[in-house]
Amino acid sequence: MIPLKTFSPITGQTAAFHKLMLSAVAPRPIAFVSTVDEEGKVNLSPFSFFNAFSSNPPILVFSPARRVRDNTTKHTLENVLKVPECVIHIVDFAIVEQMSLSSTEYEEGVNEFIKSGLTEQPSEVVKPPRVMEAPVAFECKVREVISLGDNGGAGNMVVCEVLKMHVRENIMRNGTIDPVLLDPVARMGGNWYARLTEESLFEIPKPLSRKGIGVDQLPEAIRESNVLTGNNLARLANVEEMPVSQLAFLEKYAKTIEKIKGKHHGEERQDVIHSLAKKLLERGDVEEAWQVLLAD
Repeated sequence: MIPLKTFSPITGQTAAFHKLMLSAVAPRPIAFVSTVDEEGKVNLSPFSFFNAFSSNPPILVFSPARRVRDNTTKHTLENVLKVPECVIHIVDFAIVEQMSLSSTEYEEGVNEFIKSGLTEQPSEVVKPPRVMEAPVAFECKVREVISLGDNGGAGNMVVCEVLKMHVRENIMRNGTIDPVLLDPVARMGGNWYARLTEESLFEIPKPLSRKGIGVDQLPEAIRESNVLTGNNLARLANVEEMPVSQLAFLEKYAKTIEKIKGKHHGEERQDVIHSLAKKLLERGDVEEAWQVLLAD
């Protein structure tokens, strides 16, 4: 087992712990938030302390934390406390540099739409404008702001109820958002960002309509495999009942299995068969992987 290094949040070392924590909790979606002050002056700023927390009611939460270095607050926080409305945008790769530029700490009253070269678009039910270039925009009312502390680095959870959601038509497929066409970016630690690509996507069946047998019910030889990973075992265990050998499969793989059995023996043979099953699992062929394992 690889040893762990343990860290504790220590007073006076907030910046160091902040850096570690944000590097570990990644990738984080980015809320690109527009707000207005009491005079109608517009602010636009990104936040990676952000996620969806409820569908009914539809709730998004982002957190403009107090600055670690000097404990000052951000204009976005000050605005939503005065005018409890905002528009939260999803950031795609096409506007990531403009989003980053908007995070510059401009003086109060400076319009980051203008500074970043983005286009204001009137919202339908809230005062802050939308970013025309963003693929998705949520018009929200702020239900409450929850302060998590008074020290530098303390968050302020802005709980937002979605009133309207706008989605660019060209990223929709079959009534939902295509993740590749959305092309979202996410925040990592330091100056690093992540981009979702077709190559980085994979699907995992959700065990919602069925109850998997669980890893504990796998045969011991499979459960204690030298080759199969925890991910492999979990995929095998996501079946409702233990599979049985199928004649059609045995005929299909007869030569391969016999060749393995003739060339390898004992634990070595088991490892070779498990390696074949592993390749099938990584291709998504769970049924065939099970049949290979049962043929041993």
